Amino acid sequence: MIFSSALLENAVNEFAKLPGIGKKTALRLVLHLIRREESEVNQFSDAIAALRREIRFCASCHNISDTPSCTICANPLRNHALICVVENIRDVIAIESTQQFNGVYHVLGGIISPLDGVGPDKLQIDSLVERVTNIQQAEIIFALNPNIQGDTTIYYIGRKLTHLPVKITTIARGIAFGGELEYADELTLAKSISNRIPVEHYIQSS
Repeated sequence: MIFSSALLENAVNEFAKLPGIGKKTALRLVLHLIRREESEVNQFSDAIAALRREIRFCASCHNISDTPSCTICANPLRNHALICVVENIRDVIAIESTQQFNGVYHVLGGIISPLDGVGPDKLQIDSLVERVTNIQQAEIIFALNPNIQGDTTIYYIGRKLTHLPVKITTIARGIAFGGELEYADELTLAKSISNRIPVEHYIQSS
């Protein structure tokens, strides 16, 4: 791709670094911005800069937040004894979109995957154990992608929680094995949460 402007080329190259964005799509986005009013483009760039500069992570669940505690954890109407464990923030958004879950979340920041160099020490597992230790009659719902890595993570964390009086369940197999939560339709995801099953039954059937 040959450019007549170094400024244009630099902008395209930066957009093309985004996941799922190729050079052609990046060029289309940059040309769109060029056609917009300067004030609109400034507003766009200011929003991105502010996001990177000021974004925080909830001290309790590790969800993205503007404050030390995210709006979900800060909501007194949520069931704080019901914790949905997810791989990433996209999964929080997917489950919240169902409007069927009234508990809180715990974002692991990934799943155990030795082949990718991701061990338990790189995930928010210890903070989950500490969090559950301080809750009476807690229930943990594992809402991890139904694949080998997800099952391994569930098994590992389940073993870490065996000494605690906590109920451990996982979403039902409405989500196909090998599928990903963020791409599931809202109805299927909602039913999977409602029809959650004990982890030991899930592990045995895997």
